[in-house]
Amino acid sequence: MHDLKLLREHPDRLREALKKRNAPVSLDGLLELERTRRELLGKIEQQRYQLKQESDAFAKQKTGPPPAHLKQLSTQIKEQAQRLKQVEEQVNGELALVPNIPHESLPVGDARANTVVRTVGQKPAQAFAPKTHLELGRSRGLLDLERAAKITGSHFPLFTGQGARLERALINWMLDVQTKEHGYVEIAPPYLVNRASMFSTGQLPKFEEDMYRLKDDDLFLVPTAEVPVTNLHRDEILEESQLPIRYTAYTACFRREAGSYGKQIKGLVRVHQFDKVELVKFVTPERSYDELEALVGDAETILKRLGLHYRVVCLSTGDLSFAAAKCYDLEAWAPGLDQFLEVSSCSNFEAFQARRANIRYRPADKKVEFVHTLNGSGVALARTLICLLETHQQADGSIVIPEPLRPYLDGQRLL
Repeated sequence: MHDLKLLREHPDRLREALKKRNAPVSLDGLLELERTRRELLGKIEQQRYQLKQESDAFAKQKTGPPPAHLKQLSTQIKEQAQRLKQVEEQVNGELALVPNIPHESLPVGDARANTVVRTVGQKPAQAFAPKTHLELGRSRGLLDLERAAKITGSHFPLFTGQGARLERALINWMLDVQTKEHGYVEIAPPYLVNRASMFSTGQLPKFEEDMYRLKDDDLFLVPTAEVPVTNLHRDEILEESQLPIRYTAYTACFRREAGSYGKQIKGLVRVHQFDKVELVKFVTPERSYDELEALVGDAETILKRLGLHYRVVCLSTGDLSFAAAKCYDLEAWAPGLDQFLEVSSCSNFEAFQARRANIRYRPADKKVEFVHTLNGSGVALARTLICLLETHQQADGSIVIPEPLRPYLDGQRLL
């Protein structure tokens, strides 16, 4: 969410940001509403001052009933206040639909302007035609998507036997790496969140149709652990000495959007439910971009130790998510599918989420200001699992388990 002062004093900066994003948002109506809001506010303050002055003067006289115009003035103030409340709701509603300003370092354009920052490792040299994760999962008894569809519907996962154990091993290992080595505090949050939490992180109001909602309770299944974890400090003032705060959390994640890609997307590439270990940071503005680079490094650690070939991509202004100011995608190579798959997005939201969630901190010898929030996947399943299975498959169809996961699987070397 943006500061209204920015809208009033620098509307051209917002217009330029919208142009870079190719976002179909007009500021004209919002600016007119903001002018109306300020005029109403000024008029109400003037009337309240007049009412107080005349009421005090009458009270000193102590004679007769109060003049009729004082009652009329009081009624006018109440009516104007009600009108002000309505206009403020309109202002906030329209302001909530204006995306964040892209960082100046981003390439300008649509997804074709995304820039590969670095590529790590090499594509595996497989002297055979690699199978897809779907073929491997079926032949090794790791997946059963047909029964998943029977139980729930299409685009839902069902891991079986060693596949279920491997998924659990990945989650436990990733949490251990982030907590024991990178200093994150583990959180086990609720999988249901309220409307205020979804608004704070930017999912609402714009993306409500992509979310799973329990209508009777007006609660949402989490699209990512970013939502509950970021809201841990909603409406709080933190001390500067507490920052940076680093949290990690595992949750299942739920998103409707997968189905929009149709039946041509098979397997686990796009699913309505997936597991993810999330990384969330609360930092000072001065440190936020250094912390973003560190966040990307923490996610890269997982891919490196799994022996995956991957690349880091800086997203362009037109491919940036609604709330982000800058984002790096980590894309791992899936040999069977012959393509890179996004397995992590690491974003700096600057003060955009913090303003929506009212998360502030108290700097030394300065007035309270908003923190900067960051988050990233550390990393997301099942796409990482896809890349693992397809990268480490052998000619006979067996799969070598990466060394870091073996302690979590009783020392097994093969699936």
